[in-house]
Amino acid sequence: MSQSSSDESSGLTYRDAGVDIDAGESLIDAIKPVAKSTRRPGCMDDLGGFGAMFQIPAGYKEPILVSGTDGVGTKLRLAIDTGIHDTVGIDLVAMCANDILVQGAEPLFFLDYFATGRLDIDTATSVVRGIGEGCRQAGAALIGGETAEMPGMYEEGDYDLAGFCVGVVEKADIIDMSAVAEGDVLLAIASSGPHSNGYSLIRKVIEVSNADLDSRFGDTTLGRALLEPTRIYAKPILALLQEIRPHALAHITGGGLPGNISRVIPDGLCAVVESGSWDMPAVFNWIQDNGNIVRQEMYSTFNCGMGMLLVLGSSDAPAAIKLLEERGEQVWLAGRVEKQTSDEERVRIV
Repeated sequence: MSQSSSDESSGLTYRDAGVDIDAGESLIDAIKPVAKSTRRPGCMDDLGGFGAMFQIPAGYKEPILVSGTDGVGTKLRLAIDTGIHDTVGIDLVAMCANDILVQGAEPLFFLDYFATGRLDIDTATSVVRGIGEGCRQAGAALIGGETAEMPGMYEEGDYDLAGFCVGVVEKADIIDMSAVAEGDVLLAIASSGPHSNGYSLIRKVIEVSNADLDSRFGDTTLGRALLEPTRIYAKPILALLQEIRPHALAHITGGGLPGNISRVIPDGLCAVVESGSWDMPAVFNWIQDNGNIVRQEMYSTFNCGMGMLLVLGSSDAPAAIKLLEERGEQVWLAGRVEKQTSDEERVRIV
């Protein structure tokens, strides 16, 4: 054997550096059926191309594309620590799809980004299956994504997620806060739990209370209760928009109730949220009690059971409640819109 041949056989490979290209290809093969299960009108190619193509649905006169991107935050740390990876993909889709929904956009397609130090096919496949389930709930097609194996950037077993959602709305049907007026009512739709916000505080509560995540919590475990995936509101809200036009919608994410509701209340007005209109679900009571957290901090950090809020004319409320309940949502009148005085916050929880 020549010297050059010997050098070639003993040279470093990408696998020696910690990147397994074969594992990446195996993952693509594993998730192709997931992507295929989310196909909808507009899809133009299969997973695996350099760029993903999608055709805007027919029938729009002035289609406006609405895009959103987000992650799952430190809820991922809880998923990694518990070994429960099948729900955070739903969270990823939800955080993006719910955001574009508030402007009246129908989710069309979704792309994901999965980064890790060393690719574990079983873990990654479980995560992507969750993404597929989220896409089916949102009515969006999973048309592409990226898997990045980056040794030295992540500890063993760690991974990170990012998501990107694009939707469409007729220009004349865009929902903004321009129609919000004094006398409007606040209609709340229940969350499924903390969704994907406040998990740095939740993890701190777990730490200081020495909580056992495998302990029973209602009909599940504490860990599963805290990892309950974010509710996706696309289908019921889009059905509502066929019948009723809300004046505004707010997705309750980071910043809690005051931080998000204030984003859809115009200058000169104030949203008055009635704290007695709903009971915080048990998981929030556990967080508050075990962390000794004051109520105002809860409102400013978590959705506290209110995942989406609609602002609409009072005469539309009964029909909206009926329609949403028929589609499986828990809905209640949560407050009203009033004139704002100079010394009032834009959102008051009373």
